[in-house]
Amino acid sequence: MTAAESGAARPGGTRRCIIGAVLRIIGRDGVAAVTNRRIAKEAGVSLGSVTYHFATQHDLLRESLLRFVDEETRRFTALADDSRLDRIGLDEAAALVGQVAGGTDFDSEHIAPFELYVQAGRDERLRTAAAECFAAYDRLAARILTALGVADAERLAGTVVALVTGQQLRRLATGASAADLVDALLLLARGAAPVAAGPPGVPAPPPPGPVSPAGR
Repeated sequence: MTAAESGAARPGGTRRCIIGAVLRIIGRDGVAAVTNRRIAKEAGVSLGSVTYHFATQHDLLRESLLRFVDEETRRFTALADDSRLDRIGLDEAAALVGQVAGGTDFDSEHIAPFELYVQAGRDERLRTAAAECFAAYDRLAARILTALGVADAERLAGTVVALVTGQQLRRLATGASAADLVDALLLLARGAAPVAAGPPGVPAPPPPGPVSPAGR
């Protein structure tokens, strides 16, 4: 029995195998390459199983994107819990994110979400799913920023997520390392640190570096 057949034999395994196949196909050859026949072959399931579990290609793409992000956020949340981010500083937190990013292999399943986000720009039916995905990342980023004592964590979360996503896209396109991501995160976090909540009655320290108002 193949790995795909073994997975399909478990409860919910068929849907999971199909979604995994969709992500691999998209990552290798793009959204246009997704056909029911190719999915069935890749997943090791019958053609009828594909149409039984997913009535339309839109359903396939939507659930594949949501499932990927759900599993990724679960993994990152578990990492945050294990690392006790409330007890480490900005440098350590940024290095931890860099370690995670650097350890992410850009296999076909990790390339697929970028393809799906672009597809959401073309197909408005996918935009709700894409928005849900970014909202999940935003919530996780806000939690980490809050633990680090950064003020306005929820407002800054989207910026952090956009930064990480952009840096990961750059890594994918250029083959660069995760070092740039760490540097960018530290720059952003340190810029926010001066306005982080401090002891009552103690004013926040001035931002680092020459930031005198223009004309002075």
